[in-house]
Amino acid sequence: MQRVTGIGGIFFKSADPKALGAWYRDHLGLDVSDWGGAIFPWGGDGSPPGMTIWSAFAQDTDYMAPGTAAFMINFRVADLDALLDALRAEGCNVVDKTERSEQGAFGWVIDPEGNKVELWEPPAGQ
Repeated sequence: MQRVTGIGGIFFKSADPKALGAWYRDHLGLDVSDWGGAIFPWGGDGSPPGMTIWSAFAQDTDYMAPGTAAFMINFRVADLDALLDALRAEGCNVVDKTERSEQGAFGWVIDPEGNKVELWEPPAGQ
């Protein structure tokens, strides 16, 4: 019997879901629907083929700092540097560092409710 086949969604509480949805729409380009969520088709509708990762971190990790939540969302992006520049210009709280490795390039922004959001540009060809 096949059990879990991927991540079906990311759900979290918000003090103001409509305002937070608007922030994600305006600054990260999510197509937030009237019902309050966004759908990410992998490999369809012009999307690059890809995968969604699930990973548990130790309770004492500082990977999500300076975010205040016990979770972090990772979004795949096409051009990390350009997006980070745009977010800075829009007045967003961009973490002042990036990391580059064989897994790609990573940058971060803190949303208005203190959640750290990871932005990932995969290596060329992925």
